[in-house]
Amino acid sequence: MTALSHLRPVLAVLARVLLGFSLAFVVPLAFAFNDGDDALERLWAMGGLATLGAGWVMWLATRRYRFELQPHDGFLLVTLIYLVLPAIAAAPLMLSVPDITASRAYFEAMSALTASGGTAIAGLQDLPVSVNVWRCFLQFVGGLGIVMLVIAVLPLLGLGGTQLYKAEMAGPMKEERLTPRVADTARGLWSIYLLLSTACMLAYRWAGMGWADAFMHACTTMSLGGLSPYDASLGHFDSARIEWTAVVFMALAGISFVRYFAVWSQRSWRPLLGNFEIRMYGLVLLCSTSLITLLLEVEGIKDNFPEALRMAAFHVVSIATTTGYVATDYSLWPPFAPIFLLFLACFTSCAGSTGGGIKLIRMVILVKQASRELVRIVHPRAVTPVTLGNEVVSAQIIGAVLAFMLFYGASLVGLTLLLLLSGLDVVTAFSAVIACVNNVGPGLGEVGPAGNFAGLNAFALGVCSFAMLLGRLELLTVLVLFSPALWKR
Repeated sequence: MTALSHLRPVLAVLARVLLGFSLAFVVPLAFAFNDGDDALERLWAMGGLATLGAGWVMWLATRRYRFELQPHDGFLLVTLIYLVLPAIAAAPLMLSVPDITASRAYFEAMSALTASGGTAIAGLQDLPVSVNVWRCFLQFVGGLGIVMLVIAVLPLLGLGGTQLYKAEMAGPMKEERLTPRVADTARGLWSIYLLLSTACMLAYRWAGMGWADAFMHACTTMSLGGLSPYDASLGHFDSARIEWTAVVFMALAGISFVRYFAVWSQRSWRPLLGNFEIRMYGLVLLCSTSLITLLLEVEGIKDNFPEALRMAAFHVVSIATTTGYVATDYSLWPPFAPIFLLFLACFTSCAGSTGGGIKLIRMVILVKQASRELVRIVHPRAVTPVTLGNEVVSAQIIGAVLAFMLFYGASLVGLTLLLLLSGLDVVTAFSAVIACVNNVGPGLGEVGPAGNFAGLNAFALGVCSFAMLLGRLELLTVLVLFSPALWKR
């Protein structure tokens, strides 16, 4: 089979993705029309038409081919989607943001679609509303995964979606479904996502935001992306009500959407309250918030307990869930706090949520496996299975988690060395990699909560863009494409 034959089923689905993505331009177009900005109206209209035209041409060239996607097709397609769509989304930014370079525009679009939250643009509040809406709405699309939307309609096109589901779905338990059909699973997840996003927007409006701000921040809260139309992020509002609203919905978005659908379908809270990972998730957030609150009070950073609790809860939940909203420059807190927050970002959010990182369930399995090995050293004949709640974790899942962690550690080291090669200092380089691979947004140093990625050169921005792609697709989906075994018949 020729290379072109291998690509035909992938390009056939990618064509349909482009046709669907062209509709996204309608959202900023509506805001530009409301503002009466003729130039931006033309920009968004032309962007949508160009994307539609590209998808239509590709569809015409591939419409005769109706193949079931093979495993390697699914991995290739998911990776291509997250490479091609940021390039398309970056084009309007290059034409509407003053003095932006191609590398910064692509970084911004990649950050948006991977729900990472790092920005390479300064003076956000000076941009037209429709441009900021575009940035934030891209996070809404990318939050649950544009591929989840694709597999909801693939069966209608005569194409299977199982391979895409396995490639995109976050976490080690990829076989868990809500319904017998993958398309029904995707539609169920998106229904819950839309419902919670609408509730979040209304809550922000109640808390004091205008409708445009409420819409944009709802998009970036439920996606756990954290982009904002203000350089100061949510600190721009300096509102306890808005920050507590964000805490609630960020915490909700950090929980698996699979569990929400199970609660709705079973008319019972048991799938949510009885889940081991969710209980651990709540415990981590509660204990971490208590620890940071105590630290802020002891060090005299905040004058009173309510203020210390507010700052601690907001930043713990924001960074731990990989949202990346900022209300104050927490890098000025005692050094333990910002380092601890970045550590939480690596693992706290649940599998099946819109958060990044290695996912809490992997960390729990890893810790339990390490504990089992310690017991084996003392009692070589002891039978001590790794369990989650009342369920025994299979050796296959444990092996997959260990392999994932090996690639995770190697990626952090390799990407950090590349950023050091670009001329960045150690703190900025390492924290930028942590922030990008875990899709959290702000790091420390030059890319800390009071800064952004605008000062990085094109090479460093390229490395960070690749790091965000790796993190969004959980490393192996991208790295497996370099394995010769994947392409053997």
